Amino acid sequence: MRRLAIGAASSGALALIALTVPVAHADTVVGDTEVSNVVVNGGKDVAVGTTNKVTFKVTFTASDPAGIASGQTYLYHGTWSDPDAFWTQDSPSETTCTSGTTVTCTSTYTVVPEYDLHYNTLAGTWHFGAYAKAKDGDSAKRTDLGTFHVQRYSKLTVNASPEPVAKGRTITVTGKLTRASWDDYLYHGYAGQPVKLQFRKAGTSTYSTVKTVNTDSSGNARTTVTASTDGYWRYYFTGTSTTPAAKATGDFVDVQ
Repeated sequence: MRRLAIGAASSGALALIALTVPVAHADTVVGDTEVSNVVVNGGKDVAVGTTNKVTFKVTFTASDPAGIASGQTYLYHGTWSDPDAFWTQDSPSETTCTSGTTVTCTSTYTVVPEYDLHYNTLAGTWHFGAYAKAKDGDSAKRTDLGTFHVQRYSKLTVNASPEPVAKGRTITVTGKLTRASWDDYLYHGYAGQPVKLQFRKAGTSTYSTVKTVNTDSSGNARTTVTASTDGYWRYYFTGTSTTPAAKATGDFVDVQ
């Protein structure tokens, strides 16, 4: 995958790559080639942590009466003419197209946080475009066919105590919401976020929301409830445009 992160510390090789990225050129269509229906990651957002590689697919439809010879996709943050970050393919093997006059082309992306995401401000809305070249030399390039989200991976914990507890007594439920930082590649508390306290009665499979609390300046959540029956307690975060949803593994409390 070819990468361009504007303003990030980069090697000479990356700077050379930046010169080859066609960010300055507007949409162009030559002949009757068409591109459409771009889908990133199966329609889901792309969540990236601090160390693990994340691989996903981008597909699009290309058509031309002469048949399609090759395809390419573009993912970028900011504007096409002045992106904060830009991802595309280094080699033809990273995009494959089926045969025929109307085909599906598939690009493979592998995101490595420390190389591809240099700032937390890159979280949020990204744009995508596509290019196809026909066998007769016609082509089409569309630079803004839609948007998706690149998100900072999140984690959520929970602890309900005391365990066991007498019926009618107070249970204290604590937890912490953290998310990946692409500034230092560590996890930090996510402050001021609503998290739902949920309960699942022992022997059932469905959680119900009991109340919603906000995390403090360090990402901590804390509240109390009255013990009534055996079951599992967890916190659930619904997510934002920059951060995916997260849920803690339920903590069982024996009520006696």
